[in-house]
Amino acid sequence: MTRTKNPSPKKIDQSDEKHSEQRLLHKWTRYSSAKLEEVEETLLSALRKPYESIFVDVGQCVGTNDKIRTVALNRESSNIPVLLLHGLGAGVGLWVLNLDAVAEYRPMYAIDILGFGRSSHPKYDPDTAAAERQFVTSIEAWRVAVGIDRMYILGHSMGGYLACSYALSHPERVAGLILADPWGFMETPPRIKRKYWIRILYRTARKMNFYPLTVVRMAGPTAAWILSRRRTDITSRFESIVPDERVVADYLHLVNAQKPSGESGFCAIQKNFGWPINPMLKRIDQIDPSIPMTFIYGSESWIDLEAGEITKAKRANSFVEVKIIENASHHLYADFPDIFNKHVNDACFTYDARFNTQRTAEPTEVAEG
Repeated sequence: MTRTKNPSPKKIDQSDEKHSEQRLLHKWTRYSSAKLEEVEETLLSALRKPYESIFVDVGQCVGTNDKIRTVALNRESSNIPVLLLHGLGAGVGLWVLNLDAVAEYRPMYAIDILGFGRSSHPKYDPDTAAAERQFVTSIEAWRVAVGIDRMYILGHSMGGYLACSYALSHPERVAGLILADPWGFMETPPRIKRKYWIRILYRTARKMNFYPLTVVRMAGPTAAWILSRRRTDITSRFESIVPDERVVADYLHLVNAQKPSGESGFCAIQKNFGWPINPMLKRIDQIDPSIPMTFIYGSESWIDLEAGEITKAKRANSFVEVKIIENASHHLYADFPDIFNKHVNDACFTYDARFNTQRTAEPTEVAEG
């Protein structure tokens, strides 16, 4: 360690101001890492199966010493594991209605994507391609650190986009994709492109560093109360395991009360308040055709259901299935968890059979006598 004598008073003052600002921000947002851990444990205590709670060191993916928060179940199984990637503003805790069912037959890993939840919160590159690479690099570093050879990836919303991006870069590590109401497939609709005021408002918001979840942080100590009243579409879905819906509201508040790290990465890959800069449909036919895909949509979701059928047409020689859960919203994994979990397990069973068939069909070397 290098020590410097007589450090500049100016630098000391700046450092003090920075720490003071952080303390004030945390006081206003009521963010506490200990409280987030407590609330998350309350959610995960509803699991029937034992689980491991770990932080995986992934090195210098985006920051200098990044760690990815991971919840693992049934690691002793020899079947192909499943990796769960959440959507924007979520975390491992919101998978609590799905973890037991998915882990029934295989290893299951749920992570807080780097920059979200209890994972490290580094600053992502503002360049679109660079930020997407950073997301993918962090997932690959996590896979290497955990020691997984191939995996199925279940991605919800933004997580579905990142699952496909990862498959583009590391096809040999992906045995199958399950895309739950995936974000980022369709281009910005013409009706949005024609509205000049939307583009002006968006550019202004970006210049002001206004992130998607800034309003949660601006609400400060009232955020959890507001979420418990305004986001009953999410909080009420967990009543069967957590009678006090304020637990889920607290969780949503605390995972988003931190500095906008993952949001900065998301903002780099989107424009016009939520449309992808590099739509996945333009690249979906570049994903290895041997990788099977299953789309699961909620019939009442704001996500465009057409993407699944368009993918089917673009990947005519590949396995692509589209499932729709009637009356489900964008949060279909919580709306109808039993139906959702069945679709996920059915997809995994189908992929297992395909993988075993392919492996059996591979030519074997005959030893020379």
